[in-house]
Amino acid sequence: MIKTIVFDFGNVLIDWSPYYLYSPYFRNEETCRYFVENVIDRKWFTQIDKGRPMDVCTAELIDAYPEYAQPISFFRDRWFEMCHGQIEGMQELVEELKGRGYGIYGLSNWPAETFPGALERFPVLGLMEGYVVSSYVNLVKPDIAIYKLLIERFGLNPSESLFIDDREENVEGARKAGMKGLKFEGIEALKKSLKTIL
Repeated sequence: MIKTIVFDFGNVLIDWSPYYLYSPYFRNEETCRYFVENVIDRKWFTQIDKGRPMDVCTAELIDAYPEYAQPISFFRDRWFEMCHGQIEGMQELVEELKGRGYGIYGLSNWPAETFPGALERFPVLGLMEGYVVSSYVNLVKPDIAIYKLLIERFGLNPSESLFIDDREENVEGARKAGMKGLKFEGIEALKKSLKTIL
C-alpha cells in the first residue's frame, strides 16, 4: 500500500529544457543541438547538480570552448529562461494527493545556486513535506545513495513509497532502493497509472 509519493522536479513538476533558452539564441537547429548535446551536455551539468559551484564549472567550460563563451555564461546568468513554468495541472494533482492523506516529498537533481529562486517562482514546491536536492548533499540520481538518504532523512518506508521521474534510469535507481517507481510521461498518463497503483 502506497503512503508516500516522491516527485522529481524538472520535467515532472516544472517544464525545463535548455532549448527554451538556446534555440532563440542560435536560430539554427543543428548548431543549437550540437551545443546542448556536446558542450553543456549532461555530463557537464551533472557536476553542478552534484554541488560543484556553477561559476567554477562555467569558467572551466569557457576555457575549453572559448568560441561559445557567451552562451555558456547564459547557463549561469539566464538559467530560469530554461524553465517554462509549472507543468499544467501538476500542482492541482499534488494538492489532491496531499488532501487524500499521502505524504508528499521531492527528490531532484538541481543546482544549489538556482534552487532558492525556484522555491520563489514555483508554488508547487511549497507543497512538499520535505525534499532532498542533489547539490546540497553532493549526490545525484540515479546513485542509490541519494534515495537512501531521502528514505532515512524522512523516515520513509520504501515499500510504501512511489517515486515519479521523467528519466528511466532515475526510476530504476528508486526501485533498487526498494521504492516503487513510475516514469512520468505526461499528466494524463500519470493520472491513469495512479488509479491502478494507489
